[in-house]
Amino acid sequence: MGLYNNYYFFCKSIPLSGIFIHLNLYNIMKRTIKTIFLALCYSAVTNGQTSTPIHLPAIFSDHMVLQQKSTVSIWGWGEASTTVKLVGSWMPNDTISTSVDDCGRWRTKIPTCGHGGPYTLQIFTDNRKENKIILKDILLGEVWLCSGQSNMEWSPNNGIHNRQEEIDNANHPHIRFFSLSKQGSKSPQEDCYAQWEQCTPEIMQKRSAIAYFFGKRLQQKLNVPIGLIVSAWGGTPAEVWTPRDTVINNKVIAEAVINKPYPWWPVTPGVLYNSMIHPLMPYDIAGAIWYQGESNRDNPSSYNLLMEKMIASWRKGFGKNFPFYMVQIAPYNYHSTNNGPALIREAQEQVAHRVDNVGLITTTDIGDPDNIHPAQKAEAGFRLANLVLGRTYKALKKGYETPFFTQMTIEKGKAILSFSHTEKKLVCPDKKIRGVTIAGNDGNFVPANARIKENRLIVSSPKIKQPIAVRYCFDDATVGNLFNAEGLPVAPFRTDR
Repeated sequence: MGLYNNYYFFCKSIPLSGIFIHLNLYNIMKRTIKTIFLALCYSAVTNGQTSTPIHLPAIFSDHMVLQQKSTVSIWGWGEASTTVKLVGSWMPNDTISTSVDDCGRWRTKIPTCGHGGPYTLQIFTDNRKENKIILKDILLGEVWLCSGQSNMEWSPNNGIHNRQEEIDNANHPHIRFFSLSKQGSKSPQEDCYAQWEQCTPEIMQKRSAIAYFFGKRLQQKLNVPIGLIVSAWGGTPAEVWTPRDTVINNKVIAEAVINKPYPWWPVTPGVLYNSMIHPLMPYDIAGAIWYQGESNRDNPSSYNLLMEKMIASWRKGFGKNFPFYMVQIAPYNYHSTNNGPALIREAQEQVAHRVDNVGLITTTDIGDPDNIHPAQKAEAGFRLANLVLGRTYKALKKGYETPFFTQMTIEKGKAILSFSHTEKKLVCPDKKIRGVTIAGNDGNFVPANARIKENRLIVSSPKIKQPIAVRYCFDDATVGNLFNAEGLPVAPFRTDR
């Protein structure tokens, strides 16, 4: 433009009689400069000065774990209209090719064999020999997404039972972590900030304790590499992990959204789905584990519907109906006025029973009424892993299912209760079963006498002649002590729901 302007002022200085000649010269010069400029731009592009090298999102890096015996998605960016090729050392005779689209994106799928490694994965283009990525130390195994709020995020450094002993023994090169940075976004993101890491004592003590104990148990039992993608943020309600439109377009869910901002974590619907779940899609995973619910306790009525929608959205994004396993929130003195924690636990059980391929473990017995972050993370991770080993991998035949209330009958002023997964017997290690209450027609619950008869619970009270309902640990903080023969705690319940 400077050249144009100088020429324009030069033209103004000449006599009027010559103006038309000089205007024609100006237009010719303008077209010539434009032609030269476009030619230079084309030359720069064709000479590679502005070409785009192939590059990958963070989820694809050295030390990663790919899902075994599958066809896994791989994607990234590159020069539009070029061809990207992939060769894995587990498939040396096969080359996968795909085209980069007009937006500079590419995506393809590659087959994986049975577990093993370490392998390499080469990603390259033909037009530039130096345009190549080689990913190293790749393992093929089982990949699990671990998400939720603080009890999923909680690291051994923050306090667990046998902390130092567990840290010192955490050398597991076939367990890998991919822990996402905590950050939100108002729009769906294509990448995240994280890296794959081998499990060492230094790494383990800073990562999710639940995920570690879960992965450790799987690795020991299945004897395959385990990849743990940890996407968790303490204090967050489930709405932030769910697509925004899913939340705001459902009246029941939208009315329960938390409107009060917090300085430590986001509450806006969808912001963590956008930045901590969406960038992972559609990385092939075996399934997901979830520990969350405490922050939804003030609006429990919509939680079961919210979780159904969230699970469905995740499954759609990952492109598979993967198994989803939840941890029921533990006892804690919330001092609630609406019995919200008990209602959240009930909603979690409803989701487990109603949604396909969803399971639940309970922590009624290992909670701490004075600590919202109970220290027995190893036991919770162990129970989750056993449920997965039994249901998903068929590696356990029994002893992994939580006992749930199934039926109540009334006989001679006594309530007789039955439970699932108590075929052998019920067990209480103490003299008295805690947290059992009973009510008559007036609906007022009073402490009850409870005794075990083989695999059933007999409940009564001299104050209630005609019982109509029984509750067990249906409050904020009662620590349960009723178990099946395999040592798994009976889930809290109410028969009057």
